[in-house]
Amino acid sequence: MTLVSVAQMNSQDDIEANFSVIEQLMQQSQAAGASLIVFPENFVCFAGGKQRQTAEQFEVLQARLEQLAHRYNLWIVAGTLPCPYRPDGSIIQDGRVRTVSLCISPEKTEARYDKIHLFDVQVGDAVGGYQESKYFEPGTDVVVANTPFGNIGLMVCYDLRFPELALKLRQQGANILTAPAAFTYTTGQMHWQLLLQARAMDSQCQVLGSAQQGWHGEKRQTWGHSAATHSRGHVLAHIDTQGAGLITVPFDLAEQAKIRESMPLMQHRVLINYSF
Repeated sequence: MTLVSVAQMNSQDDIEANFSVIEQLMQQSQAAGASLIVFPENFVCFAGGKQRQTAEQFEVLQARLEQLAHRYNLWIVAGTLPCPYRPDGSIIQDGRVRTVSLCISPEKTEARYDKIHLFDVQVGDAVGGYQESKYFEPGTDVVVANTPFGNIGLMVCYDLRFPELALKLRQQGANILTAPAAFTYTTGQMHWQLLLQARAMDSQCQVLGSAQQGWHGEKRQTWGHSAATHSRGHVLAHIDTQGAGLITVPFDLAEQAKIRESMPLMQHRVLINYSF
């Protein structure tokens, strides 16, 4: 059995202040005996319109996170960072960036996932409409990171609404799904916990949803309620307080294997070519 931590933050546009909270949460995770900590989307810098500026510091920020992983002997799913180049090193020429989630071991960065599904929706909150595709280029690759305590399928925020991705990650060997997020208050209140549980039930993976909570500037409000869901789909723990926080829950690979053996969903899955 392994202990894993899920963080909640109220990140702002002050990178140093955010790093102070990041380190405090890592100290708490280490003290709890965890092997992994998952941070939310935009955890290093939550600043609308400044994605490209933050992206210029991508490698510096990555190095700082690698140093913290080593210092506290923790695996990190580093929420998301904006990055100006693709996994092959090519620069994104149109001014957009990619939303990147890194899986970092105590030794080095082990995997990079570029968010596939972009949030282009009308919400009805103070912001109104969101158009991530204006500022971000979508990724294309499904990514599973191998760890000593199980394989981590990397997802980000809006990805949770697409069960096909969770199933593909399971097919590629995932035991844990991570979902760094900054759900709006409106959509989070309706769907956040439901989606975490649904993806766990679909994939028979433990799902770790790390969320932003509170106000970010004058208009943007996020829902929070970071949570961990069991491979059977029930909620193991969640945060219902405001601001930064941490939960630490067990993950048992042997127990998960028994769950999958007793209800072999992947073997029972019938592929139907639906026409819409």
